[in-house]
Parts: sequence; C-alpha cells; structure tokens
Amino acid sequence: MRHIQTQEEWESEMAGKILLFVRNEIYLDLRFLDIALSALPYKTDNSIQTFATDGAYLSVSPAQVLRVFQQNAPFLNRLYLHTILHCIFSHPWTAPEDVWSAPARVSLWNIACDIAVEYTIDGMGKPCTRRILSWIREKIYTELKENNSAVSAAVVYRMLLSCEEDEIEKLEREFYTDDHRYWPKREDNEARRQAAVGNRDRWNKIARQTQLGQESRGKETREGEDVFTAQLAVKKNRRSYREFLQKFAVFREELRADPDEFDLNYYTYGLKLYGNLPFIEPVESRESRKIREFVIAIDTSYSTSGALVEQFLEETVGILNQRDSFFSDARIRILQCDNAVQKENVICSETDFRRFLADLTLTGGGGTDFRPVFSYVDELRKSGLCKNLSGLLYFTDGRGIYPEKRPDIKTAFVFPDDYDPETVPPWAFKHRFEANRFIVK
Repeated sequence: MRHIQTQEEWESEMAGKILLFVRNEIYLDLRFLDIALSALPYKTDNSIQTFATDGAYLSVSPAQVLRVFQQNAPFLNRLYLHTILHCIFSHPWTAPEDVWSAPARVSLWNIACDIAVEYTIDGMGKPCTRRILSWIREKIYTELKENNSAVSAAVVYRMLLSCEEDEIEKLEREFYTDDHRYWPKREDNEARRQAAVGNRDRWNKIARQTQLGQESRGKETREGEDVFTAQLAVKKNRRSYREFLQKFAVFREELRADPDEFDLNYYTYGLKLYGNLPFIEPVESRESRKIREFVIAIDTSYSTSGALVEQFLEETVGILNQRDSFFSDARIRILQCDNAVQKENVICSETDFRRFLADLTLTGGGGTDFRPVFSYVDELRKSGLCKNLSGLLYFTDGRGIYPEKRPDIKTAFVFPDDYDPETVPPWAFKHRFEANRFIVK
C-alpha cells in the first residue's frame, strides 16, 4: 500500500531542500566554506523559531523555514552562515571564565558572539548575504574598528561590560539571529561535557581546513574577507596557547569510565544470560594527559597593569580549569613578585579563583629579579608542598635578572609587549601577550 505523506513529513522534506538550496547559495560566494557548510546535519525541533546548534546538529523548525523562505528568503542565507560561523569561531566553547559568574553575563556573551559574527558577515559584503546597515550597526562597527586591531567575541564582550542596560537591550534586538539554547553550560553533566569537547575539537579541525582552503585561493579572490581572516587568527592564537599549555600535562590514571575499553556487547550479553551478572564491569579509570600542579608568577613591577594581569589570569586559568585540561584535584599557585616573592595564593576551584580576582591587589613595585621565584618553587618541592609540578608560567615585561642555569622545571615567559629575545634564556618558552589574544612565538 502506498504511503500517504503527512503534512509534517512534507514540511520536513521541503525544509531539507531549502537548506540545501541555501548552502549552495552561500557556497557560490564563499567556496572555502565547503566543508563547514556541510558539517551540520539538520534535525527537526518545533520548539524553536530560528536555527540552533550544539555543534553536532542544526536544529530547525520546518514550518518556520518554509514561512521565512516564502517571506524573506535572503535572510535564511544570513541565518545559516551566522550559525556556521559561530562554530568555526568556537563561540559555543570559548566563553571567558567570568561569563559563568552571573546569568546576565551569559546573556552578554551571547550578544557579543552575535555581534562578532554579524560584523564578519557584513564586513565580507558577499551578494548572498548583503544587506543595508542600520544606524546601530554602523555605530558599533565604527567603535570596534577604532578601538581594536582585531575584533572577536571576547573583544565585544569586554566592551559590553561597560554599556548601559538600555543600550544592551537595543543591541540584543538588533543582532539576535539564532538560538543559543543548546550551547554548552557550566551545569552540564559529564556526558554533555564530553560531547561538547568532541564537537569543539571537530570544529577546530574544520576551522583549520577552512583557513587552508581560503589561503590556497590567492589574494585576488579574497576581496572583503579580511575580517573573517582576522577572527580566525584570533581563534588560532587562543587555540595555540591552549595547545601550548598541554605541554605541561602529565599522564596519570583518573577515576572515570573509559568507553574505548568497555565492550557493551559482552556487558549486555551477561545481563541477558544471567539476569544481573554482566561479563565485564565498566572500566572505572582511564589514563589521561592533563595538568596537575601549576605555578603562575606575576611580575608586579611597574611595567604590568592590574587590568592586563587580570585578563592574562582569566585566559590562562580559564583554559587550565577546563575539564579536559586539568585534573579535578589539581591546584594553581599564583605568585606575585618583583625582586622577591611578595604574595602567594593557592587556587583549587573556580570559587577560589573568583574570590582571588575580586580581591586582587598587586603587591610589589620594585625591580625585577626572576631568581627568587625559582628558589621559592624549589623550596616548595623540597618540602613536599608541591610534589607534582607540571610547569611555571612567568608573566613579565622581560626586563630583569634571569637564572644563570636552566631550572629543573618547564618554564615559559609571557610578555605583554615587544621584548628583546636576546635577553631571554634559550631554555625558556617565549610568548607575547596582546590584549584579548595570545601570539605564540
């Protein structure tokens, strides 16, 4: 008997065809996005009125897709590209650590991500997504260009923190495009956290492939894409810094089920055969490569400002505290120092870090001598207070007295401005920190 298609089935089929048409429209103008445009299979979700994604699927309401296609088809091009760019720029997975301190800040982060993506789309000016800019857009775009060398969601977020509530509301109405309800949240369970990590890593790979595809076409075919390239560069710098911190990781067994070592077939077969006796119990631990103990030294001579130090700490601790980077029982020691160690704070949780930032006052102001920090850390290790040290990160302008011999720990110096590489010992990793991004050297 021939199946009679229901209205719901017809809407779903037509929505799929429309989405394919939209992808093709975007592809004609942005061919380097070919992999990204096909990376989100769609699924029906009638609870939303726009697009939404968790990085694995594109959730759509078929009926809404049909209505928008009939009334304003070009908007679907922007909407689709908007959602894809969120994933390419890793917006769902890279919220600054302070975002989770209050629901209002989560809202600000969402608005910042939308502004950053719309800024990119409008900046590229491609025929498939071109639109007339409103006065609000022109105003905020001008402000972003004048005050920042590169625009990213983090840059916009910091700017929004100083905006009045009524201005925030206007920006939210102007830039709201897709639904962020399926983005990872701090309260997600372990399964969702692991899924988010997998989605993030997959989109990092897609972003790298996208950048290579764009670069391979030559400059003459990349007109108007500078703003997209700049955002990818910011993302790459942050990812590179995260990958750099993984150099301080150590292998250790942790209590956590390892799905790669667990054969569900044998497990369920035992339950079926004996009722309550599985053949193989779930593996309760796995070997992980993460950071266990870490020291961050802050040069408190007059060369480093409080705002810059706070941003550096936010970025570094935010990366270290990600579940896939740091052991749950790990700790971070933050040392304030000039020509001596002036103050020490031990961070064992996000609560400790929030409290530390709230009360942060830089102590010191004398000349810079790096040697006391290394001596202090050596004493910690000898006394047994720091048994599993993974490495030391020293935030400084680089002008000071370095140890003559290579310390017995991995060490990196991070500089807020240009520095003289000749003065830095060859055994140290070297990085340069710019506002809102890390540049790996």
